[in-house]
Amino acid sequence: MRWEPKSVTSVKLGLMANFAGTGWAALMQIVCIPLYIKFMGIEAYGLIGFYLVLQAMLQVLDLGLSPTINREMARYSVQPQKADEARDLVRTLEVGYWLIGLVIGAALLASSPWIATHWIKAGTISVSSIRQTVVIMSVLTAFQWPVSFYQGGLLGLNRQVLFNGLAIFFSTLSSGGAVLVLWLVSRTPQVFFMWLVVVNVVKVVLLAILLWKSLPEASRPSRFDFERVRSIWHFAAGMSGITMFSLVLGQADKVILSKLFSLKVFGYYTVAGVFGAGLVMIVSSVFNTIYPRFSALVARGDEQALIRLYHQATQLMLLLIIPPAAVLALFPVEVLQLWTGNAEIARSAGPIASVLVLGAALNGLMFLPYTLQLAYGWTTIGLKITIFLTFIVLPAIWFMATRYGPMGAAFVWLGLQALNMLIGVPLTHQRLLRHEMMRWFFQDVGPSLVVVFLVAGLGRALITGQMSPWATSIALFVVLLAALVAAASVAPAIRGRLLTKLSSLWLDYA
Repeated sequence: MRWEPKSVTSVKLGLMANFAGTGWAALMQIVCIPLYIKFMGIEAYGLIGFYLVLQAMLQVLDLGLSPTINREMARYSVQPQKADEARDLVRTLEVGYWLIGLVIGAALLASSPWIATHWIKAGTISVSSIRQTVVIMSVLTAFQWPVSFYQGGLLGLNRQVLFNGLAIFFSTLSSGGAVLVLWLVSRTPQVFFMWLVVVNVVKVVLLAILLWKSLPEASRPSRFDFERVRSIWHFAAGMSGITMFSLVLGQADKVILSKLFSLKVFGYYTVAGVFGAGLVMIVSSVFNTIYPRFSALVARGDEQALIRLYHQATQLMLLLIIPPAAVLALFPVEVLQLWTGNAEIARSAGPIASVLVLGAALNGLMFLPYTLQLAYGWTTIGLKITIFLTFIVLPAIWFMATRYGPMGAAFVWLGLQALNMLIGVPLTHQRLLRHEMMRWFFQDVGPSLVVVFLVAGLGRALITGQMSPWATSIALFVVLLAALVAAASVAPAIRGRLLTKLSSLWLDYA
C-alpha cells in the first residue's frame, strides 16, 4: 500500500465529505434539541450544557496530541518510505491517549459528589439525580476521550469520506436514539447519558480498527517507541499550551455562569450558544480539510500553491459563515421561536444568541491564519496571544457576569474575538506569507463583511410585525440567499469559479 499526495480533487471531495458529516450532525441537533427540552425540561438540558463545557475544558489534557497526529499523518502521507515510523507514532500516542482518558474518567467519578452538591445549582432536579448523572458522565468521558485522537489520524490520512460516513451514522444513532430512549424508556438525564455511553463504546472501537487499517503496510509490527514522541514534542507542547489557554478563553463564560446562575438560566445560555456551535461545525469542516493540505504543501515547500489555497479557503470560509451569522444575529428571536416553538426560550435566549453568534463568526475567520501557523509548526505566536488574552478576559467575564448577567459574559466573548483578530492576523503575516495580510483584510474579508451586513440589515428593516411561521421561514430564507449572493459577488475566487461554471453551462446548452 502506498500513500499518494493529496490532489485538488481530493481536497474538494474531502470538503464535501466534511460538510456532509457536520451538516448532518447540525441537522440532528436542530431536530433533537427541542425534543430533549420537551422530554426532560430546560433544567435537565442545562446538565447537557454542563457536560459539553466539561468536555471542552478537559481538552486541555489532550496535550496537543490530536492536532499533532493530524499534522504528522499528513506529513507522512508525502513520505511513503516512513511507513514504519508512522505506525510506531500511532501506537505510542494511542497508548498515552487511552491512559489519559481512563485517568480523567476516574477523577471525574471521584469528584461527582462534590460537583453535584457544590458546583451545579440544583432546582427541581434532586442532588442525588445530578450525582448519578455525573457518574455516568465520567464513564462516557473515558470512552469518548480517544475519539478525537482517531479522528485526527483519519483526517490527516485524508480519509474524510470514511470518517464522515461514520460521523453521519453515529450522530444519527446517538441523537435519534437518545430521543427514542427518552420517549420510550425514561425521561431522565441518567437514561440520556447511559445511551451515549453505549454508542460511544461502539464508536471508539470501530474508529480504532479503521485507523489501523488505513495506515500503510510496514516491514515489521508497530511498537511503542518513545523516540517518536521526542521527535514531535516541541510542536505537541506548543499545541498543548495553545489548547489549554484557548479552552479557558472559549469556555470561561460557561464555567462561570454554571457556577453563578441556576440550571434554568444556564440552560438558556446553552441554547443561545447553539447558534455559535453551528458555525463552529462549518469552520471545523473547512479546517479538517485544509489543515492536512496546508501541512503537505509546507512539507513540499510549495509556497505559491499554499498562497492560492490560503486565499481561496479564506473566501470560502467567509461565504459559509458570515451570511448565516448575519441572519442569526439580526433575527435571533424569530429563529429560536421557529426552532424551539417556545416563546419564553426565544425571548430569554435570543438577545444572548445574537451576541454569541457574532463572536463565533469572528472566531471562525481566524481559523485560516491559525491553520497556517500550525502547518508551519509555529505554535509560539498562538500561545503568546492566548496567554495575553486569558489574563484580560477572565476578570472581565467575572465582572460583567456578576453585574449584567449572561448578556455581559456574551459581550466579553464578542470583544475577545475582535481583539484576537486585530492582534493575530498582523502577527501571523509578519512571519508567514509576509505580503498577504492586506489582501486578507481588504480583498478576502472586508468586502464580504460589508455587503453581507448591509443586505441582512436591509432585510431586518423590511421584516417587521407578526408573521406566520411559514411566512417568517420564507422571509429569513430570502434574506439568507440574498446575503450569500452578495458575499459570492465580492469574493474574487468564488466569483471566478461561479462565472466559469455558468459560462460552461451556457456553452453546453446554447
